[in-house]
Amino acid sequence: MVTGIHILLTYACTHECDHCFLYCSPRAKGVMTAAQVRAVLDEAEKIGTVEWIFFEGGEPSLYYPLLLEGVRQARNRGFQVGIVSNAFGAVSDEDAELWLKPLAELGVSSLSLSDDAFHYGEERSPARRALEAAQRLGIPVSTIAIEKPFVEAAPGQGQDKGAPVIGGGAMFKGRAADTLTEDLPRRPYQEFTACTHEELVKPKRLHVDPFGHVHICQGVSMGNMWERPLSDLVAEYEAGAHPICGPLVEGGPALLAERYGVELDGCVDECHCCFLARRALLDSFPEHLAPRQVYGRE
Repeated sequence: MVTGIHILLTYACTHECDHCFLYCSPRAKGVMTAAQVRAVLDEAEKIGTVEWIFFEGGEPSLYYPLLLEGVRQARNRGFQVGIVSNAFGAVSDEDAELWLKPLAELGVSSLSLSDDAFHYGEERSPARRALEAAQRLGIPVSTIAIEKPFVEAAPGQGQDKGAPVIGGGAMFKGRAADTLTEDLPRRPYQEFTACTHEELVKPKRLHVDPFGHVHICQGVSMGNMWERPLSDLVAEYEAGAHPICGPLVEGGPALLAERYGVELDGCVDECHCCFLARRALLDSFPEHLAPRQVYGRE
């Protein structure tokens, strides 16, 4: 079932981007220890189907020695390793190569670099320097570029001709639900009858954060692996029995809101509708909707 484990090494980040669906910032709390990273890798081995380990954040290179050790441990266990970063340390071409060379030597299989106006405005951004350095070092590399949301006057799949389609690539959850939706067209929440972004019944990827929460989707917890082993949580997971995933599978965000009596106005899309409904339910399902900080709540 699960082929990828994404380790959220920290929620802290050098940036505080409007489109961040985890509400990361320089003030965000939460960072893993080396022992906790090993515990995640131990459990990933027990699951038996995991092929990839990704290190993400926040910004994982804020804790560079821990990142290196995590990559080394994962590679020693035979996992393919990916990293998602804004490459803030690549302040020159020389520094970019200095930063990436140890990762190349460890055999990182995927490097995804955030390089857009939310992160950098200049042409020679740290991410651009890191991209070029990764190419020189032979690291498979790609960029993630999110634009400010805009309305496209074009039909999309499942849309009537002429219906508004939101472009730009942002996902309207986390901080993006609060900062990027104000001027966008809304639809009645009752129209959002399916989750279109995550495989909730048989998830192929899971995110584990510094607090132990195992995210099926960011902010939707399968359980806490510091309290119960990750391999057990995966083996015992049933979407229909989960108080959040069950309604989402059955009838999407609309049913989630209706089942628990959440009143919503119009929403931009499925993610926006789901996020608003979940945030309204934080106090009702604290174990399943966690941590609160990814909802912009303390």
